[in-house]
Amino acid sequence: AARSPKMMENKVFLSFTFYSTILILKMYVVAIITGQVRLRKKAFANPEDALRNGGLQFCREDPDVERCRRAHRNDMENIFPFLFLGAVYSLLDPSPTVARIHFLIFCVGRIIHTIAYLLGLRAPTRSVAYSVAQLPCFSMALQILLATTPYW
Repeated sequence: AARSPKMMENKVFLSFTFYSTILILKMYVVAIITGQVRLRKKAFANPEDALRNGGLQFCREDPDVERCRRAHRNDMENIFPFLFLGAVYSLLDPSPTVARIHFLIFCVGRIIHTIAYLLGLRAPTRSVAYSVAQLPCFSMALQILLATTPYW
C-alpha cells in the first residue's frame, strides 16, 4: 500500500485543516448572502450591475448590504490570522486534544459571531462570540512565540 504523505499523519494539522475549511466555506456563504441581499434590496456597488438590474438609481448603499459586508470584513480580519496561527501551531507538536479544542472554540465562536452579525442579535452576543474566539488565537500566538523566542 502507498504510504500517506507526512502531512496526513499529523492529527493536529488534519484537525486544523477540517476547521479551517469549515470557516472558509462559512466565508463563502456570507459572500453569497451578501449578493442575495444586494439583489433583493436592489443595492449594487457598481454602475454596470445597477444598469443590468433596473437602472443607475440602484447603484447605492443599503444598511442590510453593509451589515453583510461588515460581517465578511470581520471574518477576513480574524479568520486569515487564524489560518497562519493554526498552521504554525500545528507544527509545534501540541496535544491533539488541546489543539482540537483551540480550533473548535475558534470555529464555533466565529459561526456564532456571524449569525449574531447577520441577524442583528442583541448585544453582547456578537462581542462575546468575538472575544471567546480570540482566546485560542492568543493562546496559539503565545505558544508560537515561546517556541520561537530562542531563534530570534
